Amino acid sequence: MNSDTAPQEPANLRFLRRLVTVLTATMIGGVILIIALIVMRFNAPPPDLPDSIAVPGGAAAISFTQGPDWYAVTTDANQILIFDRVTGQLRQTIEID
Repeated sequence: MNSDTAPQEPANLRFLRRLVTVLTATMIGGVILIIALIVMRFNAPPPDLPDSIAVPGGAAAISFTQGPDWYAVTTDANQILIFDRVTGQLRQTIEID
């Protein structure tokens, strides 16, 4: 056997080596993409919150949540109060049984 010629590897082994290389590159790309998305999400400005919320009826606020053009407050009087984000006016009151 000549020392200048490398032994020929089987086609299956060549295919598996290429497949592992492609899958490794795909996984590295996916991890980099996930890290980039997390960094972009944490660097986004926080949502605007109202300075104060006047809860009618003297009820105490228990929790707060918000949507794109509204925010809601749940009270200890078993109500959900939905306010307009722009005007701060009460839009809807939902009684909880």
